[in-house]
Amino acid sequence: MILELKNIEKSFGQNKVLCDVSFKAEGGKAFGLLGRNGAGKTTSIRILMGVFPANSGEVLIDGNPIDYNKVGIGYLPEERGLYPKKIIIDQLTYFAELKGMEHREAVKAIDYWLGRLGMTEYRNKKLDTLSKGNQQKIQLITALAHDPDIVILDEPFSGLDPVNAMLLKNVVKEQISKGKIVLFSSHQMSYIEEFCDSIAILNNGKVVLQGDLCNIKRDYPRDRLVVRCENKQSVMKDFKNSSLTEKGDVIIKLASVDEKKAVMNYLTEKYDIDSIKVLEPSLNDIFVEYAKEDK
Repeated sequence: MILELKNIEKSFGQNKVLCDVSFKAEGGKAFGLLGRNGAGKTTSIRILMGVFPANSGEVLIDGNPIDYNKVGIGYLPEERGLYPKKIIIDQLTYFAELKGMEHREAVKAIDYWLGRLGMTEYRNKKLDTLSKGNQQKIQLITALAHDPDIVILDEPFSGLDPVNAMLLKNVVKEQISKGKIVLFSSHQMSYIEEFCDSIAILNNGKVVLQGDLCNIKRDYPRDRLVVRCENKQSVMKDFKNSSLTEKGDVIIKLASVDEKKAVMNYLTEKYDIDSIKVLEPSLNDIFVEYAKEDK
């Protein structure tokens, strides 16, 4: 399955929010939709979900206009939207039935997910008796209980402790392995980098960068090496154009990328090297570059 937003334009009054936005996300892979606050991410997601229409452009599945009666979408919003004073099982069942599930089927699916996320004991509790992290897991169930084809996760790891974050990671990996389209929107670049094969960065309503994340990184100059070793001071004396990272690795700036192989061979022959590799930009570095105001 391939989801495509094609030439999307959207204005609210005189305010143009999206300008010719196009990107593709594939089943069995995670896609990262990135941008600063106000860049157009939420508007793009709402158009994708059919919450409101675009002024022009198309939302396509496998090249055809999306049929929301046939394509299930699960959405975990950044601003959580459950009812704090309502019993958890009642409202989860209500939301699942809104998405087309029969009552018995909904209860069965919800009980599975309550167990999967370690939340069975809260089944008949009110939402506001739970911690923020556990409320987040209940909200996640609303996105997954109806077994959607497309899973949209907006800041999914916000408020989660490391144990619950790992649990959510495993759930996300399961969804990807089932061939679903998983779309992330987050400012936590480490999670995007961990999960997403491809990304699109929005800036002022326009896509300023998109594509396979590995290929994007490889397009940057590959003229720096990161070296991990015990005798780092000796290495730095040997290479004047070098520096230390916060982690204690040595960064060597090459005069030319053509020197890469020779320098690597020299280092491994002369020193006891634990690891050596080309230094690539982090997704955070790339995001900062492309999300600047002047883009």
